This record gives sequence, C-alpha cells and structure tokens, in this order.
Amino acid sequence: MPRLPVPAEPVRIAVIGGGAIGGFVATLTFLTGHDVTLCRRTPVDRLVLETDGEVIDAPIRFAVDPETAEPADWVFLATKAQDTAGAAGWLRRLCHSGTVVVVLQNGIDHTARVAPHAPDGTDILPAVIYASAECTAPGRVRHYAGNEIHVPEGPMATRLAVLLAAGRLKVVPAPDFTTVSWQKLLTNLAANPLTALLQQRMGIFTDPGMAALARDILNEAAVVARAEGAHVHDADIDRVLEMYAMVRPDGGSSMLYDRLADRPMEHEHITGAVVRAGERHGIRTPLNGMLLTLLRAVDRGIAAGQNTGERHAKP
Repeated sequence: MPRLPVPAEPVRIAVIGGGAIGGFVATLTFLTGHDVTLCRRTPVDRLVLETDGEVIDAPIRFAVDPETAEPADWVFLATKAQDTAGAAGWLRRLCHSGTVVVVLQNGIDHTARVAPHAPDGTDILPAVIYASAECTAPGRVRHYAGNEIHVPEGPMATRLAVLLAAGRLKVVPAPDFTTVSWQKLLTNLAANPLTALLQQRMGIFTDPGMAALARDILNEAAVVARAEGAHVHDADIDRVLEMYAMVRPDGGSSMLYDRLADRPMEHEHITGAVVRAGERHGIRTPLNGMLLTLLRAVDRGIAAGQNTGERHAKP
C-alpha cells in the first residue's frame, strides 16, 4: 500500500467519551500532532495510556461541558451505544457542515443510531474498532491488544486514513461493512455476556464446556447474521474462539468492566441486536434470548442499587 499523505496542518479533533476506547483513541490521535479535545462527563487532571510496556502521559485538552467545546473537523464518538442520546449536546456543539463523526461503538446500525442526534450536514462514518483496553482509573487506560479501525470503503475512509497516517491507529476500508459489523459483533457476543454474568475474566474460556457454550451462542447468531445479508461462516466462529483462547486469562470485556463498576451494560446493542434481528426474520435465538433476559435482570439490579445508594460486592 502506498504511503498516504499527512495533513499539512493540525486538524481539530474531538473524542466524545472518556472511557477505555475514548482515552486510547484520544491519546493516539494526539500523538499524530493533531489538536485533540477529549470530551467527558467528569474532569480529570491527565490522561495516561499504558501500551506495549510504554507509559504515555498525553497533555490533552479536556472538556466537561458542551458549551465550552469548539467546533471540530472530526469527531470520534466513543461512548457506549446506550449513551448515544446523551452525546447529543456534544454533537450539536462540535459538528458543523463537513464535520465527520466516526462512530466507534459496538453493535450494528451505527448510522441510524447516531443520525437523529447529529446536526444536518454532518457526515457519519460507521466504524468498528479492534482494540482491547481497560480504564483502570479515571484518566488512566491500559491497552492490551489491537489498533485497527474498520470503516466502509469510500472517500471518507480515505480521508480518515490520511488523517491517521502518521500514527499508530490503522484504518482498514471494508467493501462489505455489513459483514464486517456482524463479524465484530460475534467477537463480543459470547465473551461480553458470559464474563459479565459470571463476573470472571477471559480465562473462563480455557474450560472446554465454556468454549462449547460460546460456540453454540455464536452459531445461533451466525444464522441471523446471514439472514441480515452478512457473509459469516464457520471459519469466522473458529477465529473468534481462537481469539478468546489467545487473550490473557486476566483480560476482560467492556461489559464485565461496566458490571464491576455498577454501570449500565451494553447488552441491548450486542445480544439484543441478535435477538431483535432474529425476530425480524422469524429465527429462534433461545441461547441469546436467555442471555438477554439475564443481563436485563442484572441491569435492573444495578439500577436499583444506584437508586438506593447500595454498591454491589466485587469478586
């Protein structure tokens, strides 16, 4: 692949969402020399990224109030999918005609989810990011693996690749983004619910019974994915399970981290996406349906605990 040109002048970039992915992306885009603002609900003094044995202390600008944010040329939306509506104030303030919003969220239907909350004239670029990271403390992110952003092939993909050409994030244009988004959903589909429900880390998949359960969950979803037009095959499921086996046993999932922090979980946009698509096509999804029912019950318990001020015990 030929070397891409680098923007002659720093570009104004905003990252909405101060969690693991937001902090990871904000730090790596800052290192390319661009003007980066990290938009988050609560203030922090600094942003520190641990990656590949390196500790990067990035003097990034922070914003905690949309009214103080300046318009940006590029916006990376890194909130959890269920928090999209809560980012509407940021999007209204940051976006202008020509702004590109890169939607770095789990699930499918990225554009339909974000479009109602973005101003007219905003370009929306759905994306899936392959990066495993954990927010270990406010403003501190530990990166475990992965640095790829997959987006639909086209002019905006080329512009994003140019924007990030000097940095460590790799842009991968996809001619079939429907397939890409479902392939990414599969990577989340067993690990996220099972680690969150059991409150255990990725080492659980070294157990043959857990690995077999994961395969059954993914096989069920693959039928739905194909009905949705995605080219998903047995080899994709094999790759997901191989990836689970390669992850460090103490690694986790975003849904597990949310449960351990007593935060709402993303199950409606991961497991729920499969169940709803199955209903649209008349395809039964008993395993994913069971997981969704259990995750909803856990989420209600978290919400009830927040209302009473009660914190749940951690393993």
